[in-house]
Amino acid sequence: MRTLCASTLIGEFFVIGFAGLVAMKDDSLSMGTVWTVCGIAMALSVLLCGMITRPGGVQMGWALQIALIASGFVVPVMFFLGAVFAALWWASIHYGRKIDEAKARWAAEAEAPSR
Repeated sequence: MRTLCASTLIGEFFVIGFAGLVAMKDDSLSMGTVWTVCGIAMALSVLLCGMITRPGGVQMGWALQIALIASGFVVPVMFFLGAVFAALWWASIHYGRKIDEAKARWAAEAEAPSR
């Protein structure tokens, strides 16, 4: 699960950065505000890569997904990209857990004595 979730989060890191570049074109937003918000979100996405397996890591990831969708109020294309990354986040968790279970089962079978 960790690898799939981290891949999704690193992809989000770049999307958040590009969304910041688009948001800078909005005259009603200061460059400092845009990069403070984007910088925090980008740092969170990288930090979450190491926190996935810890308690609350997945929930913090969901909070980032919600924030990414909500950023569509500033950069409208983020409604779509946020939804895509939320779907990727769900798939990373869902299929990542299945892969982890299969790996654990294979490891247990490999350790079991042959009959």
